[in-house]
Amino acid sequence: MLVDGRTMGEIGHGLCVLLGVARGDTAADAERFAGKVARLRIFPDDEGRFDRNVLGANGRVLAVSQFTLIASTDKGNRPSFSEAAPPKEAEPLYVHFCEALAAQGVQVERGVFGARMHVELVNDGPVTIVL
Repeated sequence: MLVDGRTMGEIGHGLCVLLGVARGDTAADAERFAGKVARLRIFPDDEGRFDRNVLGANGRVLAVSQFTLIASTDKGNRPSFSEAAPPKEAEPLYVHFCEALAAQGVQVERGVFGARMHVELVNDGPVTIVL
């Protein structure tokens, strides 16, 4: 991930987590989500079945704050972001999520909250899961 041309976070094998924080989300939600991400069995075992979590697959997590995931496109053609938590509420929850994930033994690389980031990923599979 690049911010202003500088590498700020980089992983090899693992998960790219795009985290949207909505109004009303809590620290308990961030902890629950971190636990789910850490335990989610979406990496193949030796037989090719989804049976390993990120730790079991020797993977890491690149966590990127992404308020645009909270967009509503119900009306018109311009997305509304009114349900996204304001930055003063969202940033502490993003940090809390990253810390809760790290507390479970997962190596976490972070983006820069609120920055314009250039994120590259290889979607192997492809496997994309919405939680």
